Amino acid sequence: MAYQQRKLDIALDSARKLARMRAGTNLANLLQKLRPADIASILTSFTEQERLFAFNLLLKQNEDLVTETLGEMPPEDAAGLLAHLDPPTIAELLQKLPVDEATELASKLPEDLVEQVMSLMNVAQSADVYDQLQFEEDTAGRIMNPNVFALREDMTVSEAIATLQRKSHEFEMVFYLYVVDDRHHLVGVVSLRQLLLNPPSMPLKKIMTTDVISVPTSADQEEVARVVAKYDLVAVPVVDEENRLVGIITVDDVIDVLRDEATEDIYSLAGVDTEERLTNPALKSLRLRLPWLHVNLVTAILASTVVAIFSGTIDKVVALAVLMPIVAGMGGNAAIQTLTVTVRGLALGELTWANSKRIIFKEVLVGLGNGVVLGVVTGVIAWLWFNKPMLGVVMGLAMIINMFVAALTGTLIPLVLKRLKADPAVASGILVTTFTDVCGFFSFLGLATLFLRWLM
Repeated sequence: MAYQQRKLDIALDSARKLARMRAGTNLANLLQKLRPADIASILTSFTEQERLFAFNLLLKQNEDLVTETLGEMPPEDAAGLLAHLDPPTIAELLQKLPVDEATELASKLPEDLVEQVMSLMNVAQSADVYDQLQFEEDTAGRIMNPNVFALREDMTVSEAIATLQRKSHEFEMVFYLYVVDDRHHLVGVVSLRQLLLNPPSMPLKKIMTTDVISVPTSADQEEVARVVAKYDLVAVPVVDEENRLVGIITVDDVIDVLRDEATEDIYSLAGVDTEERLTNPALKSLRLRLPWLHVNLVTAILASTVVAIFSGTIDKVVALAVLMPIVAGMGGNAAIQTLTVTVRGLALGELTWANSKRIIFKEVLVGLGNGVVLGVVTGVIAWLWFNKPMLGVVMGLAMIINMFVAALTGTLIPLVLKRLKADPAVASGILVTTFTDVCGFFSFLGLATLFLRWLM
């Protein structure tokens, strides 16, 4: 793996130099020696101008390689490249992709452009893409491949093998052989091993496994990923409301889902738009990051307002100004720890509304435990630093209170957002740190005001 990465780094460095020099022939020769996944990595690492130059160059040289590369790129980046092409060229490229990948790219293009492209594609492919676009985004129906290999239950083993030999090249995957009845209901699954070990005259209905793990078209893509991971599947069939087999989702699609969901959660926790890339122009990054920073500014002003309320106390005991960022900062750090574990638990299905009471109780205990330990430590430090025992008591009590708040909000906020059908990662970080900042300042300065005569 390290060797492959070094090769890719060298290729990226060379490709970037050639792109900047506009050495088209040399760049095209270099890219055509690489795998589609490596070309996708290089294009994604390029600036927008370099990416367009290399893409258009490669399109003139090797259209099939371009098609494979599009399938390996993040959909937003791939759609951004397609949007610069004319509709007939886009239609030609999408027709060469599997239906699920073509659908994903089409969903990222402007609606008016999609309509033009769909009208230029062949009827069958266009119909498949159109049908999948009717499913909600991020569901099994949207990411599935409708071209799935299926066998009739009344077939014999020999007929199944003959059908497999004749048609397998038309389908994305045939590791699992799904069995359907005459109305295309999913009734079982047969492995290649079972076909090889049973007599040619044996009907499939007698050797198939009827307990088939499947997902409905309406299932969220995260739930699909959990099913595939839990049961160690290479693929999972997709069924409609009447249990008819309508598609298949393979493990490579699931890996893409996991990567995209992880990226989305990380970005959401930090208040960063999912379109943000290191290679984005500075102005675009500025536009994407400013909105959440404005929200942060509002919450910071809210915390400062709490401090202003106790300005009289701070004037009398200057040491409070030195110590209060410690309480708020430690609370924020503890809250982010709890929030990260909670969001992960929600994503993996480990945390649900049903078991939430037990999890919340456990996290609160952890928070109180952290508060007691850190409260004692910071209390002693405050006492020795300023030679005021009561200041150490105030510091310790405030730390315990804020650690409790951090644990409670770090668990409850994403859980409630999930209950309300909202993304638990979105805004959770800002909300939780706002609570810990406000409660940290309020508890520390409030206790200091209460015990003011012993602090002076």
